Amino acid sequence: MSTSDQRRWTKFGFAGIAAVAALTLAACGGGPAGAGGGAGDGGVEEDDLRVALITHQAPGDTFWDIVRSGAEASAERNNIDLLYSSDPEASGQALLVSQAIEQNVDGIVVTLATPEAMSSAVQDALAADIPVYSINAGEDEYAEMGVLAHFGQNEYIAGQAVGEQLNEEGSDRAICVIQEQGHVGLEARCEGLADTYDGQSEVVYVNGQDMTNVASTITSSLQTNSDIDFVVALGAPFGMTAIDSVADAGSDAQVATTDVSGDVYNAIRDGDMAFASDQQPWLQGYSSIEAVRLYDSGGYILGGGQAVLTGPAVITPENLDTVAAQFEDGADSDSDEDEQAPDDEDEG
Repeated sequence: MSTSDQRRWTKFGFAGIAAVAALTLAACGGGPAGAGGGAGDGGVEEDDLRVALITHQAPGDTFWDIVRSGAEASAERNNIDLLYSSDPEASGQALLVSQAIEQNVDGIVVTLATPEAMSSAVQDALAADIPVYSINAGEDEYAEMGVLAHFGQNEYIAGQAVGEQLNEEGSDRAICVIQEQGHVGLEARCEGLADTYDGQSEVVYVNGQDMTNVASTITSSLQTNSDIDFVVALGAPFGMTAIDSVADAGSDAQVATTDVSGDVYNAIRDGDMAFASDQQPWLQGYSSIEAVRLYDSGGYILGGGQAVLTGPAVITPENLDTVAAQFEDGADSDSDEDEQAPDDEDEG
């Protein structure tokens, strides 16, 4: 096992224990009085809570539908009224936080893709005695901002895992496609990839809110550099678009992506995509909302001062069956509003 493998396993192992512990409390209705044990499952009826979940979801980015699905499952189990809102612009997110403060919610869960733009709004929430949690982005900044806990993957480690898998695939030249320039998490993924990748990597920026731009930019890169043998996208919808771009360019390049969806699952199964790195977004939504209930019930904080990591896990054709339960019948769970959340004992 390489040094980077050991480092990634150590961090992921402890994070996995913390995340599983949270789900175990919920499943058993145990833990502090009133936590995770509503009247529906025989536990103590807890007071209602109102929690705002605010993300930087852009139109068409189905990744956040999975996050929201996990959050809704946790809210239902923990007697929480979930208020979901999103804005791809940091200024819009900050405004949504201000609106949540005015609504006097009991907790706020935010993404910190652009921490400097969110700092003032987070401080306003804390000044109003509203606990704040972060998910998905902001692992390096959340603690100094006063955020209680962070749920997500270490983006640099996730990139390292992708770089190592590219080596396994025998790749010599890859492009890392970033759909939102300046997003600290996406930038870190490409940096991590370059750290462990033995081949030559290049960052390509696209406008993630315009799939036509995404497709044409990837196609142009492949036509300009015929020796590119891998396109690494940083989100499931962009990975699917990359498959079409490879075909349009007449390229032999393979495609990989970070984040798994029903479409990505099918693409790996059908041989159209080589692999994907999964950060388990459902678990990010579930755990962060549960964290608000645990803190309200007894001041409990997951992570012990460290981020609670939910990934990465590299999904290949060889281990694809391990996530099959999340995509029953091969359906695209990202777009299915009636999706059933994975069983607690299977998620983690």
